[in-house]
Amino acid sequence: MAIRSPRVPPRAAIAAAAAARARRGFRDMAPPPALREPSAPEPSPVQEPIPAAPSRRWSRLRLAGLILSVMVIAGCAGMAAVVPEPGWLRWLLAGIALVGAAGWVLAFLVGPAAWRLAGESAPLSAAERAQMTVAERVEAVNAARHTLIQAATGLVVIGGVAFTALGLWYTARTVETAQQGQITDRYTKAFEQLGSDKIEVRLGGIHALRFLSVDSPRDREIVIDVLSAFVRSRDTCALPSGQKTKSLPKQCTTTDPDVLADLPYVRPGADVRAAMNIASAIASERVGNVVVIPDLSEVRFPRTDLRGLPLIGLNMTGADLRGADLTGADLTGTFLTDADLTGALGVNR
Repeated sequence: MAIRSPRVPPRAAIAAAAAARARRGFRDMAPPPALREPSAPEPSPVQEPIPAAPSRRWSRLRLAGLILSVMVIAGCAGMAAVVPEPGWLRWLLAGIALVGAAGWVLAFLVGPAAWRLAGESAPLSAAERAQMTVAERVEAVNAARHTLIQAATGLVVIGGVAFTALGLWYTARTVETAQQGQITDRYTKAFEQLGSDKIEVRLGGIHALRFLSVDSPRDREIVIDVLSAFVRSRDTCALPSGQKTKSLPKQCTTTDPDVLADLPYVRPGADVRAAMNIASAIASERVGNVVVIPDLSEVRFPRTDLRGLPLIGLNMTGADLRGADLTGADLTGTFLTDADLTGALGVNR
C-alpha cells in the first residue's frame, strides 16, 4: 500500500514563498555592523603624552648665560677704552665686544623680533608643538635650520668686517711706522748737514728741517729748538768751531757807545738769517692751541745788520743788540725783556 504526502493547497505555497522573499529583503536592508549600536562601550583612544615644560633650572642657566655675556661685552668695551698699549690689544678687545654685541642683536632679530612681526608674542608651547602634524614639524625644523644658517652667515660677515678693519688698522700702523722711519732718517741727515763746514750744505739742512716741520707737525717744536740752538751757536760773537784761541770781534768786547758806532756793520751769514726766518715762520703757524716760541735768549748781535728780517714771536730776552740796524725788521710779539738796544736803529715793536 503506497504512502502519499499531504497535498498543500496552492494558496498556502504562494503565501510561504512571499514570506521567505520578504525575510531575505529585510536582511539585505539591515545596517552594517559598524553602524549598529555597540553592545558594550568602546575604550577611549590612547592620548599622546604631552612633553613637559622647560624646567626652571634651564631658564636660570639661560639667564645666567645672558648676564655673563653682557658682562664680558661690557668688560671688553671698557678695557678697550682704557688700555693704552699695545694698540693691537685694544683693537682685539674692541673686536670681541663688537662681535658679541652683534651676536645678541642677531639673536634678538631672529627671536623675539621675528615672533612679534609674525603676530606671536612668545614661541610655541609644548602642548602646541604636540598638536602639530609630522609635515608641520619637519617644516618648522627646516625653518629653524634656515634661520640658524642666516644668523651664522651674519656673524661670519660681521667677523670678517671686524678682521678686515683690524687688517686695515695694522696696515695703517705699518705705513705710519715706515713714514716715521723715513722722517727719522731725514732728521739725521739734516742734523749732519747743519754741522758741515760748507754754508751751502748747512742751508740745505735748514730748509730740510722746514719741510720736515710741514710733513710732521708734531715735530715742529723739535725743529724750532734745533734752529734756535743753531742761531745761538753762530751769532756775531760766537767763535768758529775748533778755534778756541781766536779773539772776539771788537764790537763784542767794547763798551763805549762811540767806539761801537764807528765800527762797520757785520751781516750774519745766510744760514743764520735763514734759520731765524724759518724758526719765526714755523712759530707763527699755530697747530691748535699749541704755541711754540723760538728761544733766542741772550743771543749776541752787536753792530749787526738785521734789516728786513721777520723776527716775529721770538724770545730775545737779554739779547745784545747794541748798535744793531733793525730797520724794516718786524719784532711783533718778540720778547725783548732786559735786551740791550743801546744805539739800535729802526726798532719797531
